[in-house]
Amino acid sequence: MKFFKIAATTVLLATSAVAASAQSALNEILSEGVLKVGTTGDWNPMTMRDVATNSYVGYDIDVMTELAADLGVEVEFVATDWKTLVSGVTAGQYHITGSASVSPARAKAAGYSDSYFSLATVPLTLRENAERFTSWDDLNNPDVSVAATLGTTQETQVRQYFPDAEHRIVEAPARDFQEVLAGRADANITSNVEANQLVAQYEQLMIVPVAEARSPTPIAMLLPQDDQVWINYVNTWITLKQEQGFFDELGVKWQLLAE
Repeated sequence: MKFFKIAATTVLLATSAVAASAQSALNEILSEGVLKVGTTGDWNPMTMRDVATNSYVGYDIDVMTELAADLGVEVEFVATDWKTLVSGVTAGQYHITGSASVSPARAKAAGYSDSYFSLATVPLTLRENAERFTSWDDLNNPDVSVAATLGTTQETQVRQYFPDAEHRIVEAPARDFQEVLAGRADANITSNVEANQLVAQYEQLMIVPVAEARSPTPIAMLLPQDDQVWINYVNTWITLKQEQGFFDELGVKWQLLAE
């Protein structure tokens, strides 16, 4: 009887393992021949959408194109925005996302891959404000308006960093830095990766010369929380690509100057 119970338990565990594998997004991707990737198309240099051609370029796009190639499938980029990034994963609209800041709030609903680089937060303002803003504290005043984009990590940070300032939260496709350029906000906060790209693109903008960037944060991909088979595959792939120098090469290509 004891032997029968052990044998039955072994069969049950094996059956459960097979069922879990069969239900994995990995199996769906391989059987259908398509990797669906959620991307916002508004984070330079990670993911940028060309409206005229409805195509994407950027660091994330290169990463996901390589992942699809190694899987032996096509890649399909699914348009999303920051406020629905997590819900798109949980609803099965896509199998994975491009880069996203690791946060406890997102981890409550979605799974994360291993991280493959880090960033930190810095403030941006117009160059004409160079003497007005020279530190984090200069921005935390009632007469200062600081912008952030709805659904991003910076939306939470702007309330944390600047409790005394006015918070101007904009919804995609609008972007926080556009509020600064238009004069509707005095500053915005963003990743140092994007900040370096923006000051190169818009000569009116400058990074506020704060003593140090805040909230260093690992970056990873979002996946279905309960799909360990798919998560394990992606983590194995990330480890292999790190060893091969793939992410370092992309960092150079897209000038990821995260400090």
